[in-house]
Amino acid sequence: MSFSFSPLHDHQSVLNKPSPAIIAQSAVRRLPRLVLLLFCAAYILPGFLGRGPWKNEDIAAFGVMRELTSAAANWLQPQLLGQVTGFDALAPYWLGAIAIKLLPFLDPAFAVRIPFIVLLALTLLATWYAIYYLARSPQAQPVAFAFGGEAAPVDYARAMADAGLLALIASLGLAQFSHETTPALAQLGFTALTFYAMAASPYRHATNIQGPALGLLIGLVGLALSGAPTLSLLLGAGGTLVEWIHMRWGNNETDTISRKQSWHWVLLIAGITLGVSVLAYGLDLWRWRIHLPGADDQSAWNDWQSLGRLLLWFTWPTWPLALWTLWRWRRQLASRHVALPLWFAGMAVTAALTTTASDRSLLLSLPPLAALAAFALPTLQRSVASLIDWFTLLFFTGCAIIIWVVWIAMQTGVPQQPAANVAKLAPGFEPSFSWFAFLAAVAATLAWTWLVKWRTGAQRAAIWKSLVLPAGGATLCWLLLMTLWLPLLDYARSLAPLSRQVASLVDKNACVEIFGVGSAQVAALQYHGRLELRQAKAQTSCPYLIVDVNAQSALSKAVNLPDWAFQATVRKPTDKTENMLVFKRVSIDSPASPASDQPRQ
Repeated sequence: MSFSFSPLHDHQSVLNKPSPAIIAQSAVRRLPRLVLLLFCAAYILPGFLGRGPWKNEDIAAFGVMRELTSAAANWLQPQLLGQVTGFDALAPYWLGAIAIKLLPFLDPAFAVRIPFIVLLALTLLATWYAIYYLARSPQAQPVAFAFGGEAAPVDYARAMADAGLLALIASLGLAQFSHETTPALAQLGFTALTFYAMAASPYRHATNIQGPALGLLIGLVGLALSGAPTLSLLLGAGGTLVEWIHMRWGNNETDTISRKQSWHWVLLIAGITLGVSVLAYGLDLWRWRIHLPGADDQSAWNDWQSLGRLLLWFTWPTWPLALWTLWRWRRQLASRHVALPLWFAGMAVTAALTTTASDRSLLLSLPPLAALAAFALPTLQRSVASLIDWFTLLFFTGCAIIIWVVWIAMQTGVPQQPAANVAKLAPGFEPSFSWFAFLAAVAATLAWTWLVKWRTGAQRAAIWKSLVLPAGGATLCWLLLMTLWLPLLDYARSLAPLSRQVASLVDKNACVEIFGVGSAQVAALQYHGRLELRQAKAQTSCPYLIVDVNAQSALSKAVNLPDWAFQATVRKPTDKTENMLVFKRVSIDSPASPASDQPRQ
């Protein structure tokens, strides 16, 4: 028995299935560039400007960056007061430390945010271009009409890219983590850059170092140096596979590069991936991080439920649209515009399900999920699009009203119940009024009202219409939170109040020993309290000692307790479990009185 192989038949069956997209030229009008730029600016800047470092990863990473600027720091092993960071990352800390050194005239907490602002902008830009090039692939094009009038390929790609960017901005899980100076944002930026490079590979030569080839190199190396070498390896391997499939069965009549150039891309992706793996090994960045949910049945069930809820809200509204894309484009699953984002999203979701940092791993799935969500739009029925609009309008308008009502209650005491809730949850908080924040919030609210009217009026036929309100609503609520609620959030999420209370109990010029204090608390005591800290050791002789209340039971193994007199328990106003004990060194010949030897709980 003999078998024959027909490349043409295989090509037709694998990659050239009929497209489910039916789009006219009138539906691919561009989203006005000014509107798109305002969307991005209104989303990026709030959250980076005007606030202090928040607990826990944000302030801890900032502390490591500050310590790297010292002359004795080891840039290949970033630490904070001798403690490991918890992330095997290098690049994010390097970026922050370099920013502090280059911008000494700025407050260090703001200086470190500048490279991360660039990373978030890079994420949005790279996602737009990735979707643009995916939408230009022959398999992603809409059905040609018998008498013409179907969407032009370039116009269709631009409209799809606009839709994908709106979907990314609308993702609920993006807001907080994308505005922190942590390795998670660096991983997001480098993942998006890698995604763009692989999506654009059919339209650029692999030898053009100024194009996607450079983006691929920076993306994979940056991802590995940001604490995710395994993900870098998997994304590179998946990109190599997708490129090989399209090299082997792609349509040379419509692809813009030859089969020989496709081979170049296969070799380039595989070579960079191998090189990055060797680099990560040389820098000792490989770590075993697999952590499966719960050991017993009940614990595992609770963990899986928690992960399920995280998946549902964190990736909303992209996940239902992405699932719809997989269904409607099921005959094109091997096509680049489906296979590539599906691989990227699948690896990120797998990492979220098998590691302890589930939310930060899931963050990396948002750009590819936004791409999949965009390809659902050409196949949506009008009734479904209307349902999305109405749900989004009610949800985000309701959220905005709540934010305004609570802010008015904080300022005036009316309504009484929200004001009482704030006083209960944040005891000691004193509201303040800022004209800048108030006017920015008013402008954002008026812009939302205009956007609703604009969306329901002149832009009814645009393909991206169903994602304008989700993106606008997410931007509105984020901006309101970062203006009207910023003082409250700073008070609740910052360690500044706790650090300043501790600093008020010790001499400003004296060194302070610490025991059991975490990286976030160390960074806060150094930055907000301006304390000179040292780890508690036998040879250390500082006049003060700060102990985390949870480490009190092991204190006797680290220090000689008769040398210390208890001074006070300092409590974080918004967290009863985050307390610190302050001790003062006394002479052994004059021990502290029994009443003061033990801290009062």
